[in-house]
Amino acid sequence: MTLTALGTPSGEAGTGRPPAVEVSGLVKTFGDVEAVRGIDLSVRAGELFGFLGPNGAGKSTTIQILCTLLRPTAGAARVAGFDVVRDRTEVRRHIGLVFQETTLDAHLTAEQNLRFHADIYGMPKAEVGPRIDAVLEMVGLTDRRRSLVRTFSGGMKRRLEIARGLLHSPRVLFLDEPTIGLDPESRAGLWGYVDRLRAEEDITVFLTTHYMDEAERCDRIAIVDSGRIGALDTPSALKASVGADRVRVRTADDDAAEALVRERLGVETAREDGVLVVLAPDGERFVPRLFELGLTVRSVSVSRPTLDDVFLAYTGARMSERQAAAGGPARSPVAGPAGGRR
Repeated sequence: MTLTALGTPSGEAGTGRPPAVEVSGLVKTFGDVEAVRGIDLSVRAGELFGFLGPNGAGKSTTIQILCTLLRPTAGAARVAGFDVVRDRTEVRRHIGLVFQETTLDAHLTAEQNLRFHADIYGMPKAEVGPRIDAVLEMVGLTDRRRSLVRTFSGGMKRRLEIARGLLHSPRVLFLDEPTIGLDPESRAGLWGYVDRLRAEEDITVFLTTHYMDEAERCDRIAIVDSGRIGALDTPSALKASVGADRVRVRTADDDAAEALVRERLGVETAREDGVLVVLAPDGERFVPRLFELGLTVRSVSVSRPTLDDVFLAYTGARMSERQAAAGGPARSPVAGPAGGRR
């Protein structure tokens, strides 16, 4: 399928607020390798924005540019209103980072890790104590503030990293596959904290993930492949763009039912594992029409395109196949892990 950018917004139309992230014609090359090939992007303030794609798609390179860790070869990018090349210090003051690999000092306490971060950012000393209290309370670690990080579980470490990323009150928080390696309970808890901080801190979250249920949380998703954005829209709009709903029907006579549906309703049908499948734009509204035809329906179910189908359409491979090839978790993924990516 030809990659086509969808629904790229003009920014903050109707809100009066500037975009949290603006990217125009972004290019990054490493010798003969063109990792990013002209990305255009606008992320609204307060948005939970998903940035998804297979290994080598250009996700990590783009994020590193946005976080001032790499300089672009061409194009421009602004984060929190500041240019990532000319205003690197200001960009860094206004962003928080949570990488998939922990960067905490395991030999320090939770509070000591946070105070070290505050010193690096030059936070006024009078603000440090109250802010540490606030972020530890937000992520549910107040009672462990004096515990050594080496005694923390994986989920607790991730929560502390989020607290650290929020300590200096950033306007944009970058989460690079923040729940990878966490158990389901820890993942659910972490997302509870993310939802809470979005409500309390009015922060923009820029997310990469390989879990489909996390991608579904996003206000909008950009799918990047081969250094370009192939699709950008809400999860529901992206799913609607790749195909019709699938109505699986069992009747007293599936052959006769298929002929009748094709003739009277003018829709496409297929057979999957011996079951009649009707392809309809809106499956739930279509089901009553089956009964209006006088069919003896024994069972019926409706399924809609998934983000896995979207990934297949815009990158040429299913997310599960990408993840399996990368040796990642068995659950249905959206984008492969970051190891070895550019």
